[in-house]
Amino acid sequence: MSLLTEEERTAALSPLLAKGWALVDGRDAIVKTYKFTGFVDAFGFMTRAALFAEKWNHHPEWSNIYNRVVVTLTSHDVGGISAQDVKLAQKLDALAG
Repeated sequence: MSLLTEEERTAALSPLLAKGWALVDGRDAIVKTYKFTGFVDAFGFMTRAALFAEKWNHHPEWSNIYNRVVVTLTSHDVGGISAQDVKLAQKLDALAG
């Protein structure tokens, strides 16, 4: 795993930023807040996401308050955004519907 090059970064992050992801101030990471109809839906999303995170050995930083899940993605091993973060962000968007 390695950091995205500037070219890869631009190509990969542009579609994510258009879908509500944002760059985190002060660190090389992306963040998104998902809002669901209630706690059960939010927790169900986290459960489904956890299966992929574990399978891919790439775990998000996240928190849940009632119907909201805030997800931050960065690759700690390389100190910033990698292809794994992009892959997981795309999967999370798909799972959230």
